[in-house]
Amino acid sequence: MSLDVSDEVEYEALPTNAGLGVNMLAGALAGITEHAVMFPVDMIKTRMQVFATSPSAVYTGIGNAFTRISATEGARALWRGVSSVILGAGPAHAVHFGTYEAVKELTGGNRAGNHWASTSLAGAAATIASDALMNPFDVIKQRMQVHKSEFRSVFTCASTIYRNEGLSAFYVSYPTTLMMSVPFTAVQFTVYEQLKRLMNPTGEYSPLAHVVSGGLAGGVAAGVTTPLDVAKTLLQTKGGSSDPEIRRCRGIVDACRIILLRDGVRGFARGMSPRVLTHMPSNALSWLSYEFFKALIRE
Repeated sequence: MSLDVSDEVEYEALPTNAGLGVNMLAGALAGITEHAVMFPVDMIKTRMQVFATSPSAVYTGIGNAFTRISATEGARALWRGVSSVILGAGPAHAVHFGTYEAVKELTGGNRAGNHWASTSLAGAAATIASDALMNPFDVIKQRMQVHKSEFRSVFTCASTIYRNEGLSAFYVSYPTTLMMSVPFTAVQFTVYEQLKRLMNPTGEYSPLAHVVSGGLAGGVAAGVTTPLDVAKTLLQTKGGSSDPEIRRCRGIVDACRIILLRDGVRGFARGMSPRVLTHMPSNALSWLSYEFFKALIRE
């Protein structure tokens, strides 16, 4: 079903709070779309952030990584682990957007005027809830993405991690993930809402406003939180590392110390380019998909 002029009028006439079910379903569809489309760039980001022991796993940039991975491992390697993201992204994004809209409504963010505190709080609450669900899937995804990964199946990877490292391995990075994701989401939602109001003050259904606002918001948030993402990747992939010091890493303090000692301050910027490149179009696509699916489901 396409959205014509009459659909836009109907969209505008609906209340801002569309209902929890609509928001959660729209969020799930948006999340799956976003992650699946941008997965190869996310894979390159993971490879660039890992402290590799083999020279063949050291990449100088996005183009270099893409060419070498495709040439030595085949193009399919760029999609290794995508099934984990698809399994987790739908439910996690459903919880994310559902929580966001519910908290924003509860704290008065849907009333007329500028309510940046409400959107920031709603974004942070949404992240805490969704990351609790998504973190294990993210660990599995990154274990499958690393250079020379032995895993080709989500379930084999999950069972091996559980058998060798226990349940805690799926959540060892959760505190770091929250330290990264709460400010990421708060910045993202705040920038998105402000830009959307600036570009579309009438509040009409505007795909262009959603795309531009979502893309810029994602890029800003990704750049600001990259240092914590580097630490998160180290924690999530440490179980597959042959480096004893990395395997002994227990939390964000140990991770940051290792990064600083081995690569200096610049180490915290590892993978920033593909991270920003991933989040700008993926966030633009996510918000466009979310607003579109929300309007479509309402219709």
